[in-house]
Amino acid sequence: MTPMPDPVLLAQMAGLLLIIGGFAGVVAGLLGVGGGIVLVPAFFYAFTALGYGSDQLMQICLATSLATIVVTSAKSVRAHHARGAVDWDILRGWAPGIALGAVVGVVAAASLSSVVLQGIFGVLGVSVGLYLAFGRENWRLGDSMPKGAGRAITGPGLGFLSVLMGIGGGSFGVPMMTLYGVAIHRAVATASGFGMVIAVPSVAGFLFVWPDDAPPYTLGAINLPAFLIVIVTTYVTTGWGVRLAHAMNPRPLKRVFAVFIMLMAGNMLRKALGF
Repeated sequence: MTPMPDPVLLAQMAGLLLIIGGFAGVVAGLLGVGGGIVLVPAFFYAFTALGYGSDQLMQICLATSLATIVVTSAKSVRAHHARGAVDWDILRGWAPGIALGAVVGVVAAASLSSVVLQGIFGVLGVSVGLYLAFGRENWRLGDSMPKGAGRAITGPGLGFLSVLMGIGGGSFGVPMMTLYGVAIHRAVATASGFGMVIAVPSVAGFLFVWPDDAPPYTLGAINLPAFLIVIVTTYVTTGWGVRLAHAMNPRPLKRVFAVFIMLMAGNMLRKALGF
């Protein structure tokens, strides 16, 4: 019989997860940035601090983050659809390729070591931070979304990279759509649908990945306490972030957050490189 986890350890874990979920919710509401890019490094440092540092820890962080995105994306898609903001033509056209890339991403993530996944997150996280800090709304790669070969390559690539970072569709999908002339509010709404397309098949796949030395109550690669606590806290604190966004100018805060993301991702990259 598996021994019961230490109650003190469970209490410490719950406390850390409450802080993580609360912060991710505020950031998502304030800046419109998906919580996954905060949750993955936060989960990693929290579980490491609690003594879980296996070679497969990053798989747990990615899978648990994506599980939360299933819930938050579903809520977001419904809210955006009610406002008529989701571009269903884009979503339907891109969904098959993104889902395929997500499935391939799970297979790749399951076979990679935690150190390699840290390095990938670090490089891509710094790239996202740089775009948040210096990207311009008037930058363009074209006047309409790619079709044919362009979509066949870009869609799976978006799903694949998102799973390797444990994030939804916003961090890559919104910049991509705006670079091809999609209005920002429509891009944000449609990217919430990308999040569902990425998260649902990847979470199903991660249920069949069983990392060693996992934190208590981990199903497949998904830590259930982390999932539940984050869902509850983000549900509350996202509203706080939205109210803050209406009370102040979020543009300078977005740049501060970009620096924060680059520092977190850079630190993860540093650890992956052994410095």
